[in-house]
Amino acid sequence: MLTVLHPWHGVNPGDQAPRIVNGVIEIPKGARAKYEIDKPSGLLRMDRVIHSSFHYPVNYGFIPQTLGDDKDPLDILVLSSVSVQPLCLVEARVIGVMQMVDSGDADDKIIAVAHTDPSVNYIKNIEEMPRHFFNELRHFFEEYKKLENKTVVVEEFQDKATALKIITDALTLYKETYKH
Repeated sequence: MLTVLHPWHGVNPGDQAPRIVNGVIEIPKGARAKYEIDKPSGLLRMDRVIHSSFHYPVNYGFIPQTLGDDKDPLDILVLSSVSVQPLCLVEARVIGVMQMVDSGDADDKIIAVAHTDPSVNYIKNIEEMPRHFFNELRHFFEEYKKLENKTVVVEEFQDKATALKIITDALTLYKETYKH
């Protein structure tokens, strides 16, 4: 009998979580399509095409077996020199977090580097990133939904310690909610 693995519920968050986590990529760097996991089926659903000329500046996905305050899996932005295919599992070293408010709801984005990509895996902390990196992320996330008449506000970029606490809390909330 064939067993199907659900990307959110069936994939391990990582043996070294919260420091090194498994990220399930939904949207590759450079894409204009907004994909997300369909919670009931585990299939990848095209939610929409971005209404502006923007494209995702980083690989975007989630950490399996986590539950954020927005009742979705915890989002992760994975820096890499390449665009990573949707539904690819990426071992990612956490370096920080971008805290934002999306249409009035808190929506944390964990920032990590692809652990097996030598062009970025030397980065250990968010403080090592150039100023332009923060400007580009802020600009993308605050502007890409404007033509949909939606508001996103990037509040702060926080350090690794804050990100690790957010991941730990999301892992705990998942376990309490889904009682595996």
